[in-house]
Amino acid sequence: MSKDAGTQPMALPPCSLTVPMQVVAYTSDAVRPGERALAVESPINLVYGSVPHAVMMATPADLEDFAYGFSLTEGIIEEAAEIRETRIEATPDGIRLHVDLAPGRLREHLARKRAISGRTGCGVCGIEDLTELPRAEMRAVPDLRIPLPAIARALTGLDAAQRLGVETRAVHAAAWARLDGELSAVREDVGRHNALDKLIGAMMRTGTASDQGFLVITSRCSFEMVEKAARLGAAVIVAISAPTSLALDRARAHGITLCAIARADSVTVFTGPERLATA
Repeated sequence: MSKDAGTQPMALPPCSLTVPMQVVAYTSDAVRPGERALAVESPINLVYGSVPHAVMMATPADLEDFAYGFSLTEGIIEEAAEIRETRIEATPDGIRLHVDLAPGRLREHLARKRAISGRTGCGVCGIEDLTELPRAEMRAVPDLRIPLPAIARALTGLDAAQRLGVETRAVHAAAWARLDGELSAVREDVGRHNALDKLIGAMMRTGTASDQGFLVITSRCSFEMVEKAARLGAAVIVAISAPTSLALDRARAHGITLCAIARADSVTVFTGPERLATA
């Protein structure tokens, strides 16, 4: 898939991802003043063809990736080549993320445009009927085997890779692990949906194949996370927390292996155990 060579760099300093805050910590035997880093949460207005589409609350980093991943998981595009350019515009009220679509794709998008006002990484804000719940197209998921030690390696690697998470204790992460558990990409965000969208966008922009690895997420696995994984074409999701019932239903429908309550020394498989290799 093509890279977005025309994307303009973000006009925000790296330190803008956190802000310092003076705090007072109370323990059973002491009161200690100190300082904590807070994760920055910013309104991100996604604009397609000069028409605003959604306002999502997100961490203002990796926004080019966010544009690609959000566009795919929202069904606005099917592949990276349908985005011609992205542009980031800092404003006093937040950030505008301009996405320039191929003409045919833009016409299709505007014909079915719906307005969304998003909370932090909100998955279904703005829909008006149950039939509008996100539902990815059924895709043939790859027949692969994941060794259990690979899951442990991925989880250990993700702990070390969450730089913003370690600093703020306030963000989620999503990662792509190769079949041996080595992480090839990690993205963080205050919203779990946003973190996964950013990861998917990064994979699209670099041409990372979705049939030679698995997803690792630090949040619970809701049905929206499964739908996003299905649009990517991922066969295996490993989640730190437990899934919901609807997430399990969707995973079964898509043929996705869903592993959750994952730790370095244990993992619970809710569906699709045939993809895990114990030896």
